[in-house]
Amino acid sequence: MGTRPEIANSIKTGAFNTNYHDTGSGDPVVMLHGSGPGVSAWANWRTVLPILSMTRRVIAPDMVGFGYTDRPDGIKYNMDVWVRQTVDLFDALKVGQADLVGNSFGGSLALTMAIRHPDRVRKLVLMGSMGVSFPITYGLDRVWGYTPSLENMKELLGIFAYDRKIINDDLAKLRYESSIQPGFQESFSAMFPEPRQQGVESMACNEIYLRSLRHETLIVHGREDRVVPIENSFKLAQLIENAQLHIFGKCGHWTQLEKTESFARLVDNFLSE
Repeated sequence: MGTRPEIANSIKTGAFNTNYHDTGSGDPVVMLHGSGPGVSAWANWRTVLPILSMTRRVIAPDMVGFGYTDRPDGIKYNMDVWVRQTVDLFDALKVGQADLVGNSFGGSLALTMAIRHPDRVRKLVLMGSMGVSFPITYGLDRVWGYTPSLENMKELLGIFAYDRKIINDDLAKLRYESSIQPGFQESFSAMFPEPRQQGVESMACNEIYLRSLRHETLIVHGREDRVVPIENSFKLAQLIENAQLHIFGKCGHWTQLEKTESFARLVDNFLSE
């Protein structure tokens, strides 16, 4: 693993190699991260991985354009590419079907996977999820419009988290230093150009398809989320037939970091049912 816990295993997915974490044993659950600057599977899921991997096999990839997965020249970052990468990862790891846990952007990816490849997905967990249209929030506009500086990263952490205890200089430094790795900002700034409302629309699933989903779905949202509005989760809970909704009070966009143990227990119980 080397000295960097963010860099774990590497496997060929189509034309490029994907960096992924693979821990625990049992039924597979694939964790899909969000789209903040300096994000990686490790940055998103590091506190949840050790808990969930006690009872199941947890796989957490860096989606192409993020983290430590290859960034092929000339690639266009879009949902088709991310879905293809996810299917290729399943195939490479010989995973026939898995539960999907998607955070924010990863929620939209999880929904699109369930719509396009329903037999590859068992249950869905959506956390602070995109996947329906909404007027872009100030918070999301700042996240996608990030330009690298320690000050900007500190501002973003304040937007992401309700709990000021988890926001410290170490976390800001970690995320900032990650955001300035070679190639990181180039791919990030190319992904969500202005007008950034288009980025929201590109992540929105057709409501007819959402209504047709039959997967058992757990929807989780922080009441104080300033990045993705809580109304998204109300809407998803109405559209998805077999949905249940859990709201954490005193919680922002990072449920998995602010409510780690409660979130992990909630997910584990839901997946075990």
